[in-house]
Amino acid sequence: MKRSPDLLRLADTVLLPGFTGTTAPDWVRRRLAGGLAGVVLFSRNVDTPAQLAALTSALRAENPEILIGVDEEAGEVTRLEARTGSSRPGNYALGVVDDVELTERVARDIGRDLRAAGVNIDFAPAADVNSNPDNPVIGLRSFGADPLLVARHTAAWIRGLQSTGVAACAKHFPGHGDTSVDSHHGVPRVTVSREELAEVELWPFRVAIAEGVRSIMTGHLLVTAYDEDLPATLSPRVLTGLLREELGFEGLIVTDGIEMAAVSGRYGLGGASAMAVAAGADAVCVGGENADEATHEHIRDAVADAVTEGRLSEERLADAAARVRALTAWQMQAPPLDDRQDEIGLVAARRALRVTRRGADGVLPLAAAPHVVELAPETNLAIDKGMPWGAGEPLSKLLPGTTVARLRQPDVHNGVAGTVLSQAADRPLVIVVRDAHRHPWQTDLLERLLAARPDGVVVEMGLPGRTDLGAVHIATHGAARVCGQAAAEVLAGLA
Repeated sequence: MKRSPDLLRLADTVLLPGFTGTTAPDWVRRRLAGGLAGVVLFSRNVDTPAQLAALTSALRAENPEILIGVDEEAGEVTRLEARTGSSRPGNYALGVVDDVELTERVARDIGRDLRAAGVNIDFAPAADVNSNPDNPVIGLRSFGADPLLVARHTAAWIRGLQSTGVAACAKHFPGHGDTSVDSHHGVPRVTVSREELAEVELWPFRVAIAEGVRSIMTGHLLVTAYDEDLPATLSPRVLTGLLREELGFEGLIVTDGIEMAAVSGRYGLGGASAMAVAAGADAVCVGGENADEATHEHIRDAVADAVTEGRLSEERLADAAARVRALTAWQMQAPPLDDRQDEIGLVAARRALRVTRRGADGVLPLAAAPHVVELAPETNLAIDKGMPWGAGEPLSKLLPGTTVARLRQPDVHNGVAGTVLSQAADRPLVIVVRDAHRHPWQTDLLERLLAARPDGVVVEMGLPGRTDLGAVHIATHGAARVCGQAAAEVLAGLA
């Protein structure tokens, strides 16, 4: 059956592509004018606040009723501040503080920046319960391992963000926390019973729905209690049966990036997109890696073909488009934005610090400019490569003469410990790690350095494992720029 122009336009109304560059390509502007649902922005599209506001204004000049979305979780996953590092800590740090008013204020602060930039949907917060400490993709993006704590902070984050007129998007439904596979590369499996799922993974999403969250993002994971064959993003049992009918969610269902191997690896970009909409998704995110017009046309045509071949009803496609329009209508009614700004991110980062001293009098504050060695692991694809992090750079501003060395796993060899110790001779040694418990090379080098320098200070900027390492152990509970700044203040004796 031939694709009609009307059907192709209808297929466009559920797609959220990405693009390259800090200005809108002609193909994006043309598609938006023709009815495209909207776009997803990445750090490659962001230079300065003024540039971003000009970009979104140009996009809306083609069609004012569009979605402009971004992953702005703060902490490790930031698009607005990928070049500088986040000025706000992520979810895990907020969960450690466990002050819902603080969480709401941080989210409201994020919402002000997004609203001023012209973004109307934020693909956050992560409502995942990080019950598996070896999870390679959630970790610090979660508020914690306790479903009740995660639920109350998810609700607070939604309240704060949506008070600014920016839609929140709880993710990754039905919960990506109890997995050990990164869905960017494979298919994670959640094998707990329905009862266990309801008590843990689903609890924050129930609370998010009760709080009035405007959208929910699907997770590309196999939840065997509901569907043993299809990942949640492609499963009618999960999206329609569980999320719509059982949990009663009436807002926008958005897919996680459809290019991720957990769904596209088997079904292709077009096939996975059509299956997701048929399963109950209302908007398909694409363009993290394939940000060109040809990819967009391929996906649009695949969705239209699914209708003509009877794999996707036109009624379901029209319903999805209507939910997109409903969300843009809600945002357009948002009240004026107040322009109050504060340093709530730094306040939160300071409150999230935990310092463990092992009878080490005189170690802090540092008596002289230290040598700082930062052990940098590979990060998952949700985190921008090259984003600034660490305690060395902010510490060098407070203690001039501080030297900083950053090591990655390929840099670690038999003689590296001796080199570090030589560089730190006659001066304090600060060792900065990130998720050391997940990376044996970090733990091994850390233990070798501390055997020779028991007065060494350890700063853990990931999930804290052992806190008994070093004369002083500082857990920041996040690798955001402000987390490093807060740790540097303690090291220098300013906090």
